[in-house]
Amino acid sequence: MDATATSRPPGLALFAQGFRPFFLLAGLLAVAVIAAWVAALHGAALPEGPLPHWHAHEMLAGFVGAAMSGFLLTAVPNWTGRPGYGGAPLVLPVALFVLARLALAPGSPVPIGLAAALALLPLPVLLLTVLPALIRAGRARLFGPPALVLGFWVGDLLMLGDAAGWFHDTGETGEHLMLNLALALVGLIGGRIVPSFTVNALRKLGRDATLRPLPGVDTGTVAALLAVALVDLVAEETPLAGAVAAAAAVLALLRLSRWHGLATLDQPILWVLHLAYLFIPVALGLKALHLLAGAGWAANWLHVQAIGAIALMILAVMTRATLGHTGRELRAPPSAALAYALLPLAALARAFGPFVLPGSAGLALAGALWLAAFALFLWGFAPMLLAPRPDGKPG
Repeated sequence: MDATATSRPPGLALFAQGFRPFFLLAGLLAVAVIAAWVAALHGAALPEGPLPHWHAHEMLAGFVGAAMSGFLLTAVPNWTGRPGYGGAPLVLPVALFVLARLALAPGSPVPIGLAAALALLPLPVLLLTVLPALIRAGRARLFGPPALVLGFWVGDLLMLGDAAGWFHDTGETGEHLMLNLALALVGLIGGRIVPSFTVNALRKLGRDATLRPLPGVDTGTVAALLAVALVDLVAEETPLAGAVAAAAAVLALLRLSRWHGLATLDQPILWVLHLAYLFIPVALGLKALHLLAGAGWAANWLHVQAIGAIALMILAVMTRATLGHTGRELRAPPSAALAYALLPLAALARAFGPFVLPGSAGLALAGALWLAAFALFLWGFAPMLLAPRPDGKPG
């Protein structure tokens, strides 16, 4: 527990800043959806709901969507200088997001057409919320992350539209588009924050923190990650997709090599960012091996991408942003450091467990590790997200 807990002002601050409700929802969904999946894996009968592939959809539109929403509502004020999003304007996107989750949940009586329409509302409303500040700022590069979030929403449209009968056989395409654009967002934002946070922290400690540029690698990495998403739309699971994945993996690894990752091993709040970024080339390298060399043991590369790169970066950013924006020291508590270690193990268990463990033991192990990681997040950070800042400042 934080040492300043006794000095916190009383009250609830859930809607004081955009990251608070959405990071809390991301943590709750991470636990609830995977707990339901593990229960079903062991024979529990979940009530029928409007969405056939509820688990896969809610890990993307629910868990990842909540994290994206919290990130944008926190980052846009930092980028544009506007006040943070809080109070009444924050209630609508949060309410729509919760309504979407309830409409799609197992046991929901809402027809799939209506449920899908409701579930497609939150992200457009969120983007319209931040759009005026971005337009006033007048800087084109600020539109990159929202554009990726909009593409992510298009993937959700394809996924839900297939389930609702609006389109034909677009569900898997939409799911993979969401995963690939979430990876591209990790690559884009990670490429900005990981070296910046690392350099600032190392310089405070008096360590060498010079970044050695490799011409074209930064831009090339982001372009290659976008190419992965585009090629998978038209030539998924082909040698071309494998070759593009291989190129993106090499570029991402070269980019990461400049960021002094080994110098952060004594600071969990930093090394987790490097580890999450490392999972980008690892996942894409496994994808290339599977598609180009027929490596069957690499067939579950998509779970390395989803858990290792995307979910671990989400966990890293949520913990860091919560500490920083609630006025606390940027030092990961022991529970967070343990969560940082458990989630990569969940990625490895999900990817390779089915090949080395009997039956569904690998899946169960992955689920247990994931649940432990996000239970630790909720235990350590839910009180921070709910309570006012201990220093009495707004936010």
